[in-house]
Amino acid sequence: MSKQITGNWNYPTPVRFGPGRIAELADACKALGMTKPLLITDEGLKDLPMVRNAVAANEEAGLPTGLFAGVKGNPVGKNVDDGLAVYRAGNHDGVIAFGGGSGLDAAKAVALMAGQTRPMWDFEDVGDNWTRADPDGIAPIVAVPTTSGTGSEVGRASVITNEDTHEKKIIFHPKMLPGIVISDPELTVGLPAHITAATGVDAFVHCFEAFCAPGYHPMADGIALEGMRLIAEALPRAYDNGDDIEARADMLAAASMGATAFQKGLGGVHALAHPIGAVFDTHHGLTNAILMPYVMRANRKAIDDKMVVLGRMLNTAAPGFESMFDWVLGFRSRLGIVNTLREIGVDVDRADEIATKAKADPSDGGNPIDLSVADYAAIYRRACAGELG
Repeated sequence: MSKQITGNWNYPTPVRFGPGRIAELADACKALGMTKPLLITDEGLKDLPMVRNAVAANEEAGLPTGLFAGVKGNPVGKNVDDGLAVYRAGNHDGVIAFGGGSGLDAAKAVALMAGQTRPMWDFEDVGDNWTRADPDGIAPIVAVPTTSGTGSEVGRASVITNEDTHEKKIIFHPKMLPGIVISDPELTVGLPAHITAATGVDAFVHCFEAFCAPGYHPMADGIALEGMRLIAEALPRAYDNGDDIEARADMLAAASMGATAFQKGLGGVHALAHPIGAVFDTHHGLTNAILMPYVMRANRKAIDDKMVVLGRMLNTAAPGFESMFDWVLGFRSRLGIVNTLREIGVDVDRADEIATKAKADPSDGGNPIDLSVADYAAIYRRACAGELG
């Protein structure tokens, strides 16, 4: 290993970063006052050694730790309700959010709801809904990401699907920001190549949409640019060799950077990906990866200048929109990302329904141009058919 990849950060929350830092899990829990935490993760991780070892290490440190793993790939309200029931029945006093974006989001929502009396949907990120929550009823959170995509470990919200309406809702409260993050790149080494690619491009899209969002936020722009540079260099390496710990570390850092940057805003990619995921249960990162160039093309007139800056950062030939567009297509292809929504089971006949929901999604507000329902429907149809021109 030729470079330093261990550090303690305090932005935007305390982060213990580096290989082997998972050994500090019990200490992190105790630092937040936990005596009996509940580790919440997704169905795919519950039987893996990393989860068993984390629970066992906590037990050895005198910190009895429960386990809840009833979380889907796209978490739904029932997952949160079930986790909350386990949390309360076990008299737990803190949450370990462990996993990829689904596990982290569900766990943070359980922590929010630990001491609330109102339904979770009352805290949707609309207006000042978050003020309805009792802040003293929110449980402390230690976050442990095991993928490099959503960056939910440094976020103040969770994306949860309302099964009754088939809509993804953003549940928000400032105290949902984990009190301590343990970012150990060794936990990401076992990710399959296709998941590495999909989650990694998700992180890139977070940075990209944040950079392109309107408004004055130089800090977010700087973080987004460096995040994209790291991903451009590290993701192909991690995809080719999952044991490349330096590449894994850079990707884990870049994912957190993306989520930090998108406090500035997201955009049309996410506005479409949220209802597509809610209706068709698609992988969020892969959906974003497919949609990105189609939304880029729709936004061209508003992002030309930004693409010159980004192209210079990524050393594209003749920096500008077309060279950046070609770079994105090549990057997706290099990582085995398919080109159409149809290839992941999305039905073109539901274009109008998805477009209406996309326009209502909070991410729409961060798009650099005002996309209408008809615009979203057209993008959706092009993404189903593979029409990139």
